[in-house]
Amino acid sequence: MAKQGYHHGNLRQALVEATLDLIAERGPQGFTMAEAAKLAGVSPAAPYRHFPGREALIAEAARQGYEIFVTRMEAAFDGGQPNPLAAFMATGRAYLEFARSNAGHYVAMFESGLSVNDSPELADAAGRAQAILIRSAEALSAHLPPDRRPPAAMFAAHVWAMSHGVVELFARGNPGARAPFPPEELLESGIAVYLRGLGLIPPDS
Repeated sequence: MAKQGYHHGNLRQALVEATLDLIAERGPQGFTMAEAAKLAGVSPAAPYRHFPGREALIAEAARQGYEIFVTRMEAAFDGGQPNPLAAFMATGRAYLEFARSNAGHYVAMFESGLSVNDSPELADAAGRAQAILIRSAEALSAHLPPDRRPPAAMFAAHVWAMSHGVVELFARGNPGARAPFPPEELLESGIAVYLRGLGLIPPDS
């Protein structure tokens, strides 16, 4: 059903919201510009006033997703409070919740084949999201001597990959219904095993 009542000047955002709905329902390759226009309640030619093609629409959906993602990850990290380990684990939970509650954004960001370097704005938003994880990793490893401290960017990337794997296999869609354990438990136990292996947390944490 076509969306109704967008106001003059909001066509760009109406198209992005239609795109998010279509991505969540059909995937990033499962719709056309004309279908996005129809869902937004405008003519097939209208999207081209703002976007040169479907990829640009998806890129804007991804950029907006990264902005939401950054806000939620910052809130979860909370400046490293109440302690670095709790803050690090909180960012993992925030990742799972974002994937659940913003399916269209998540797919546009991570499953559309989009390069974050497609635009400076997208690259900036993605970089800020990555920086939060790196700051969290730095806080967690700060107590180790420099010569025993693993590169924060490396283990932040490993945990990001682990989070993505849990999302894909167990946290959304039909595979999520077959999860052997709650996704949060899978992720947190996996992160704990990994961090112990790096010597970042003691065995009994």
